Amino acid sequence: MAQAVDDLKHKHEEHPWFFHHHFTDVEQQFDTAKLGMWTFLATEILMFGGLFVGYAIMFSMHPEAFHAGHHHLNVSLGVVNTAVLIFSSLTMALAVRSAQVSNRRGIVINLLITIACACIFLIVKYFEYSHKWHEGLLPGKFYTFSEGYVPHIETYFGLYFMMTGLHGIHVTVGIGLLAWIFVNALKGKYNSAYYTQVELVGLYWHLVDLIWIYLFPLLYLVS
Repeated sequence: MAQAVDDLKHKHEEHPWFFHHHFTDVEQQFDTAKLGMWTFLATEILMFGGLFVGYAIMFSMHPEAFHAGHHHLNVSLGVVNTAVLIFSSLTMALAVRSAQVSNRRGIVINLLITIACACIFLIVKYFEYSHKWHEGLLPGKFYTFSEGYVPHIETYFGLYFMMTGLHGIHVTVGIGLLAWIFVNALKGKYNSAYYTQVELVGLYWHLVDLIWIYLFPLLYLVS
């Protein structure tokens, strides 16, 4: 019994801290984690895909309302947020690359920039939401903007707040994940031997950015 315990302890000491005993090797652990993340991202795409289909259906039913609704959005702020998220995808990719080559400073700096971009995005959305709140450009029965009313325009704003709000929740979750790996990066946990967490969070963040690239023209550039 004592020998078995010693063997188990010795085996544990032979493996790096990030390796879990139920995997055959580090490569298998990485592939499994990546497959799990891609599966999760597929469910996210299905969720937003349902909203996109709902938007398309309502747009086909009330095109005048959707055309009128998008004129109340600030396209300039939408462009700013699009540019910010695209840039954050670049810095996220650079953070992953820095982890792959054991560049601790590069990981920390690029993660910090990515977090800053995410915060800028949410701040811009706050000002957009505040403006619509004060103007009464809200969903359903809460729509009180009477000037130039078009029937069913409140449906457009219902979809606007649902889709951008859900995306905003994902951005907030992303900030939490980025902060987590940022702290780990400061502790020196990531290098060429182990960067799984950085890459998986990077995949999540790229999806968040990609969804916004679809939302921006759909909501702000209705033609």
